Amino acid sequence: MISRIDLRGDTLPEGPALRDLLPRADFDVAAALERVRPICEDVHHRGDAALIDFAERFDGVRLESVRVPARALADALEELDPAVRAALEESIRRARLVHRAQRRETHVTQVVPGGTVTEKWVPVDRVGLYAPGGRSVYPSSVIMNVVPAQEAGVESIALASPAQKEFGGLPHPTILAACALLGVDEVYAAGGATAVAMFAYGTESCPPAPMVTGPGNIWVAAAKRYFTGRIGIDAEAGPTEIAILADDTADPVHVASDLISQAEHDPLAAAVLVTDSVTLADAVEKELAPQVAASRHVEDRIAPALAGRQSAIVLVDGIEEGLRVVDAYGAEHLEIQTAGAAALAGRVRNAGAIFVGPWSPVSLGDYAAGSNHVLPTGGCACHSSGLSVQSFLRGIHIVDYTEDALADVAHHVVTLAEAEDLPAHGAAIKARFGWKVPESK
Repeated sequence: MISRIDLRGDTLPEGPALRDLLPRADFDVAAALERVRPICEDVHHRGDAALIDFAERFDGVRLESVRVPARALADALEELDPAVRAALEESIRRARLVHRAQRRETHVTQVVPGGTVTEKWVPVDRVGLYAPGGRSVYPSSVIMNVVPAQEAGVESIALASPAQKEFGGLPHPTILAACALLGVDEVYAAGGATAVAMFAYGTESCPPAPMVTGPGNIWVAAAKRYFTGRIGIDAEAGPTEIAILADDTADPVHVASDLISQAEHDPLAAAVLVTDSVTLADAVEKELAPQVAASRHVEDRIAPALAGRQSAIVLVDGIEEGLRVVDAYGAEHLEIQTAGAAALAGRVRNAGAIFVGPWSPVSLGDYAAGSNHVLPTGGCACHSSGLSVQSFLRGIHIVDYTEDALADVAHHVVTLAEAEDLPAHGAAIKARFGWKVPESK
């Protein structure tokens, strides 16, 4: 059901060589890019008409309008199961607590007397958010995208999710209800690359947005890459991942259930256990069989995900070696189920989010920990962060120097300009002082 990789006995290699020994899904965004290029350009040239045609082609429904009417949002909220509404409201409340604390304040630094640099934080004017709607429906992703954008102060927020034939061409009603709970009333029935193109270029119904965020499949990732330079993005999200660093104190029932919890997302989802305990590895492998058998989505998601090249039980000599392995892997979600888990968590350098101990499973972070579940995948945690308030803010420096403050540093500016063979830079300084740079005081 799941393979093993034995890294015991030999000295672990460094950097890329260690990463190459670890399991990872094939996710060829470059190849997908060529498939989405004509789709994006069709949306560019035909706007809403192209979106309607693509909804019929990909989602099996002919839309009258891409924009979701306000009445549909209100109806979805009114008809929402009260228990689901309560859960969404609690998820929103917790996410707001965490993301509100991420706000950045304007900071003024006095570099020298009469010379200051102020850093102010300005939200993007508008953002297009994407909520997937393929194998599963993700109202939680609506929360994880909308809340940080709102807390950052983004004034114009639009959301797209695929049209659903079952619901008359509207996005899934739970998606619409989540939007209504969050006060987002600009919602579009558009999926995959077409949604990204709609936001990037704008159409008759949807004004363009300078930034697009949200998870999605390989076509969403490819469209984000296609529009690099035209729009800002959060990341090219790949298949979800869980890595668990565990020792013989871990409960194999917990470990197996957590591996399965991520495998049920997608046949390319990665489930990786890193352990120094053969006893635990054996127990987890034994526990997987009955738990998988009792699950839904076995044949189309869980079984191929666990059996795929992206999933494995990795055996190491000790937890120190295990820490090196998970740092090299750079998991989207990293659970630590060991003795002294909190101390180990503090030493991890590469992970999208870290879940400490047996009572902080990834499922909690997916819905109600307060953390964000839009996280870097494919090893990108070694250089990128998850979605946050900061994702929607731009830091702008304001430079304010007096004549005396400029005079004091003018000779250094001129010297550096000449060293770089950019004499006009120096001349712009000299012109302010009658072409004679004052000596430093």
